[in-house]
Amino acid sequence: MLRRTLLSVATAAAALCVAGPVLAQAWPAKPVTMVVPFPPGGSTDMIARTLASGLQARLGQTFIVDNKAGATGTIGAAQVKRAPADGYTLLVASLGPYVIAPHLLKNVPYDATKDFDYITVAVQAPNVLVVPAASSYKTVADLLAALKKDPGKLTFASSGNGSSDHLTAELFWAQTGTQASHVPYKGGAPAITDLLGAVVDASFQNINAVIQHINAGKLRALAVTGDKRAALLPQVPTLGEAGVKGVDVYSWQAVAGPKGLPADVKTKLASNIAAVLNEPAVKGKLTEQGFEIVANTPEQFARFQAAEYARWKNVIETRKITAD
Repeated sequence: MLRRTLLSVATAAAALCVAGPVLAQAWPAKPVTMVVPFPPGGSTDMIARTLASGLQARLGQTFIVDNKAGATGTIGAAQVKRAPADGYTLLVASLGPYVIAPHLLKNVPYDATKDFDYITVAVQAPNVLVVPAASSYKTVADLLAALKKDPGKLTFASSGNGSSDHLTAELFWAQTGTQASHVPYKGGAPAITDLLGAVVDASFQNINAVIQHINAGKLRALAVTGDKRAALLPQVPTLGEAGVKGVDVYSWQAVAGPKGLPADVKTKLASNIAAVLNEPAVKGKLTEQGFEIVANTPEQFARFQAAEYARWKNVIETRKITAD
């Protein structure tokens, strides 16, 4: 009897030893925090909340969006870098913290090339070159002629130094051998307000920020910065079609985690995020706002991040752009 009891205890202990690692790998076994390094209400926050809702429904666990704004997104990104690499703290950010801020700011508290595991680029959206509706510039050629006639005279609004719209303008000027006066604002909303009022001459704005004004006839779209025409603006040429090469630019939102994520967690996240984004209702809603679904693999995102990192490093350094 005693021998049988000892044998049973030993068998149970052995079973627990085997089951322990299996149970430990059952991600997600507790709530997952998705850190957004910007205030609530913007595009990145909206994408994060869309993903949180969809992942919660698919995986049966709570996904919490935590807005940690500040320092061009680097405060929230650094928080994720310091978190345990267990899949329970994720970063949902635009391209800024991943490929722009490291070249623009001093003493960034993370290394974007080493401190994160890249999971997936969720969505992307082209920028649009827009002018006020009353502007005399009807085409990219018109605008280029004016830029070449009076270098530095025309004004281009942006949402701030080093923003995607600012860097797109810098790339545009570099590729066309022109120059304008950069007018940085504290955010996209005041920049668009002055565009609508014809206080400034032009701007590269994210498509989802200006599509309603274009459709209402308050802004004129001259070109999109994508490698193909935008579904929401099929009548508007790409910059490439307008004769300006090398300015294929997208804003994008993507998901990453601290370096060292378990491979199975990374794969599970990427596949489930792709499934959420491709649900007909979700995809339809995002497409209506100008987003294009990317949902690429961790390997594809890692290669993309490296290419974008090098590209914007070159633009920022050669154009001598600062955050001030």
